[in-house]
Amino acid sequence: MAAPETSTAAVPTLYTNNTLRNAFGGVLSFFILLLIGVMAFSIRLFSVIKYESVIHEFDPYFNYRVTQFLAKNGIYEFWNWFDDRTWYPLGRVIGGTVYPGLTLTAGTIWWLLNSLNIPLSVETVCVFTAPIFSAFASWATYLLTKEVKGTGAGLTAAALLAMVPSYISRSVAGSYDNEAVAIFALIFTFYLYIKTLNTGSLFYATLNSIAYFYMVCSWGGYTFIINLIPMHVLLCIVTGRFSSRLYIAYAPLVVLGTLLAALVPVVGFNAVMTSEHFASFLVFIIIHVVAFVYYIKGILSPKMFKVAVTLVVSVGLAVCCAVIAVLIALVASSPTKGWSGRSLSLLDPTYASKYIPIIASVSEHQPPTWPSYFMDINVLAFLVPAGIIACFLPLSDASSFVVLYIATSVYFSGVMVRLMLVLAPAACITSGIALSQAFDVFTGSIKFQLTGASSNTEVDAAETSSSTAESQTDAVKTEKPEETAKNRPSRKSKKKEREHGEKPSTKAKAEKKRLLALPLESSVISLLLLVLLGAFYVVHCVWAAAEAYSAPSIVLTSRSHDGLHVFDDFREAYAWLRHNTDVDDKVASWWDYGYQTTAMANRTVIVDNNTWNNTHIATVGTAMSSPERAAWEIFHSLDVKYVLVVFGGLVGYPSDDINKFLWMVRIGGGVFPHIKEPDYLRDGQYRIDSQATPTMLNCLMYKLSYYRFVETDGKGFDRVRQTEIGKKYFKLTHFEEAFTTHHWMVRIYKLKPPKNRIRGKTKKSKSKTSSTTSSPKRSGTKKKNPWQ
Repeated sequence: MAAPETSTAAVPTLYTNNTLRNAFGGVLSFFILLLIGVMAFSIRLFSVIKYESVIHEFDPYFNYRVTQFLAKNGIYEFWNWFDDRTWYPLGRVIGGTVYPGLTLTAGTIWWLLNSLNIPLSVETVCVFTAPIFSAFASWATYLLTKEVKGTGAGLTAAALLAMVPSYISRSVAGSYDNEAVAIFALIFTFYLYIKTLNTGSLFYATLNSIAYFYMVCSWGGYTFIINLIPMHVLLCIVTGRFSSRLYIAYAPLVVLGTLLAALVPVVGFNAVMTSEHFASFLVFIIIHVVAFVYYIKGILSPKMFKVAVTLVVSVGLAVCCAVIAVLIALVASSPTKGWSGRSLSLLDPTYASKYIPIIASVSEHQPPTWPSYFMDINVLAFLVPAGIIACFLPLSDASSFVVLYIATSVYFSGVMVRLMLVLAPAACITSGIALSQAFDVFTGSIKFQLTGASSNTEVDAAETSSSTAESQTDAVKTEKPEETAKNRPSRKSKKKEREHGEKPSTKAKAEKKRLLALPLESSVISLLLLVLLGAFYVVHCVWAAAEAYSAPSIVLTSRSHDGLHVFDDFREAYAWLRHNTDVDDKVASWWDYGYQTTAMANRTVIVDNNTWNNTHIATVGTAMSSPERAAWEIFHSLDVKYVLVVFGGLVGYPSDDINKFLWMVRIGGGVFPHIKEPDYLRDGQYRIDSQATPTMLNCLMYKLSYYRFVETDGKGFDRVRQTEIGKKYFKLTHFEEAFTTHHWMVRIYKLKPPKNRIRGKTKKSKSKTSSTTSSPKRSGTKKKNPWQ
């Protein structure tokens, strides 16, 4: 009786060991995830440590100003806020033209902290929102990758995303832009979709719709989700992988997600009226047709099923054709066929440069170069192909989604450098899968090579002892009464058959491991190379976070032989405007600086970074491209008091208005045909030296940038263009210099008032005489429009 007791006692012991191992693994995974979150947060604090807690770039200043208004006035005032400080004299309805997700998130965090008596300012909350959500994005990446390939791949992908430079560039402390929370929403929506696909749970399907709603609130890139998921559903249907889980994962998302998306004011009926959403509705019809076909297949005979399928497919095709016809009729009246300009720029990379120069003028809308891939995702570019291969071993619904995600994101990142941000999570997921699979193979090979001989001996001994124990057990059982033995013949035979079937499978697994095991030396060397690759990735990411992406664009630095130089000209100029101009004064500048001027100087601007009115921007571009008097008339008609230009010729700042000037010409010429780009080029070259064209040398932008510039060095040498300017000595007749910053990076000019009317008797008589002599000429003429 001893042998049976020993064998039965071994089962609880083995179960306990597995339970302890799983519990320890769960706790270890939790602490690793916690450390990953801390790392994701801390690596983004270089900008605060090296500089100060300040908002970065241009768009974040508008978001910060809106969050201030929300915190001060409340949610209802926010929805109804008409901002008369922007786009003068048109204004802007903020609640209906902004994606509110970022603002509401930061406002909620600020309210919660103040409710807990933690008195943080709105600016501090805005500065640290992006690093906080980068930790959330890393955890969401873990959940998504775990659903695809397990815990090891999930932890690796989360660690990679926490440091990837492409994501750091838009989520450093102070980068208070929509992408700060949108990337988390994107990854979490994909996770809930995969979770619903794996479980078929309506609970996760509902959460998926809510996550999609948050994504719609946060960023216009939500259209990527509502097109990628239908593509995956259609792929599953075409490849014969349709299931009820697929239906549950998709149908509630389209219905509930679309209804929720329509609640966002900036989206509204665009959720059902624009071409970006039509693919989801078409696939919605297709999946219902397929589901109905599978349903009737289970209740009809094969013969009747063929007839029913013919009928259903015919009706389904008719419905699809009718829907397509209706959609075509709806969008036929639009010149862009219902697509937005940015969407058409993604589908046709040459569209913006041909038809919408305002989109093409933005630097982040340009296609990336090959070095930018190595800069932004580094070694992940080499691991992505291996991760794609690993997704096919074996191919599942979840892994096919990852393959489709990486394929589409690679294409879009190649069209627009801004969408490298969408590529980063996909690259981290596939690279995490590749690294996890590689580590499993190499560590398994080392373990097999080191313990192979001893384990084989142990396996043989275990099999011998188990067979001896079984024979003893059978002998004991035969001593029992014959009636008992006759009652359980089937169970005994089944047990023996199962044990005999398991023994060959165990040996087959051991043989398979031996065949797949790599040599010990190769495995060790490969592991060391992977560790070195990871170390190189970490060093590059830390350098990118500390040097490349930590500097705020509003405060510039440079190093020379005599130390660090700080250029704080932007804040100096905005402070001058705030303290030395009237509250109601209007400031004209190129649209890049509109948000900063409104938020930091608290002055009304003509155009800003929203770029919703191309004609208004073209008006400012035309003024900058016109001679001084014509420009004065345009600005005076807009009630402008000050004109702000950014000039980098003295300190070598390349992103100044002279380098952007040709875009002003192109955008202005697109609306006002008398502005022609060839008039500003000499033999097709853009020049500001002595060979520049007279039109270029006499335009307002040239004069405002280079006025008194020759006084700095006596030559007028432009350090950005690396040449001496063509027109060095000139005077301004309709503008006067109001303020120039310390390094000449920002120059502010004031419009001179119009000349006083002539008064007095003698002057009146002269004017009457001149009017009588010139009246025949005036009678047939109209007042010239300064914009033409």
